[in-house]
Amino acid sequence: MLGAILNLVFVAFEAVYGFVTNSVALIADAGHNLGDVLALLLAWIATWLVRQRPTARHTYGFRKSSILTALANSVALFIAVGAIAAESLRRLWSPEPVASDTVLWVAALGIAVNLGTAWLFAAGRHAELNARGAFLHMASDAGLSFAVVLAALGIRMTGWMWLDPAASLLLVAVITVTTWSLLRQSFGLAIDAVPRGIDAEEVRARLAALPGVDEVHDLHIWPLSTTETALTCHLVIPEGHPGDAVLMEIGRLLSRQFGINHTTVQIETGSGPACVLAPEEVI
Repeated sequence: MLGAILNLVFVAFEAVYGFVTNSVALIADAGHNLGDVLALLLAWIATWLVRQRPTARHTYGFRKSSILTALANSVALFIAVGAIAAESLRRLWSPEPVASDTVLWVAALGIAVNLGTAWLFAAGRHAELNARGAFLHMASDAGLSFAVVLAALGIRMTGWMWLDPAASLLLVAVITVTTWSLLRQSFGLAIDAVPRGIDAEEVRARLAALPGVDEVHDLHIWPLSTTETALTCHLVIPEGHPGDAVLMEIGRLLSRQFGINHTTVQIETGSGPACVLAPEEVI
């Protein structure tokens, strides 16, 4: 919330001066920062939702909201990028006067605001997708504001007005590259792909190597949220059920080695009819 408030105040300030100075680079940066404000607000709401208790209808609670938020934020950024690119190309073809001195100081303020906000998310960027997305946005925004500063300095020294839309196009390129990874990862989590950093075949091999296990099938690994992962599988153990203590140890092993913290294991002896879920092509 603090990050959102800081950036919202700066967005209003930057947008006003963008129109006053006729700088498409400042307006583009303000538009991108507004997208970041919305992203921060959505992430804050998602953080609250994932803490809500499960219900009879929503048995996993609302943990998936953190994934949907990351996906929505990345899609919104790409839409904003398209609008910025279109206006920048128009200005590049037909440059317009820019008040470079004002642009310079406003962009310099943007560097300070974005670096300060990035620092708020630095500690959690490795553990949570929305925190990583926020950190990347803020850090890249600081770099992009620096590009606007360089463009303003270039205009002051050369009078080349096309440097302003050129800086905007650089903004577009950097935002596209940094957002693509977030979009790809959040989309994968939204359709229940195995979370990045977990090798499903390695998990299967580790389970198959457990004492007494003859076969592993119907293995599924999917994200409950941006930080939690679930697993279900069938283990064929001819000697029969190994006991609750073994099942709990399997859960601890999967949590410790793979970060999978919600495990459900079904035991089969293999002596009865073949499991209808055993074939790999059957879900």
